[in-house]
Amino acid sequence: MEKKPLVYFLCTGNSCRSQIAEGFLKALGSDRYEVKSAGLEAHGLNPRAVQVMKEAGVDISSQTSDVIDPETLARADYVITLCGHADEHCPMIPNKNAVKWHWGFDDPAKATGTEDEIMAKFRTVRDSIKARIEQFLAEGK
Repeated sequence: MEKKPLVYFLCTGNSCRSQIAEGFLKALGSDRYEVKSAGLEAHGLNPRAVQVMKEAGVDISSQTSDVIDPETLARADYVITLCGHADEHCPMIPNKNAVKWHWGFDDPAKATGTEDEIMAKFRTVRDSIKARIEQFLAEGK
């Protein structure tokens, strides 16, 4: 069996954006890719991210918030940062053939206002990430 390309999503805390991206790519493209996510730090899985993904029909509740693993980074075929901080502070990628992209999204965990306003921000970011994942899959990378 041919090895699936490994897509490694990176963010600062591996709590929202990278978790959402991991969830969508697993749900929409797990037949084509091995998918993992991590952060410069591990802030824990954000319950609001779990909730908005559940609304979209994707269960990420069993995903874990992890710190970047050097071995996984070395194996990655695609390294995709989802926030500027992770893009700027991503460790050197040992695999010279890896494709590194930056897909910047606002941090929904920093949203303020009422609970409805905060959840609206989470949904907006979720939908933007889903659209970018669908584009990635359509391009057949």
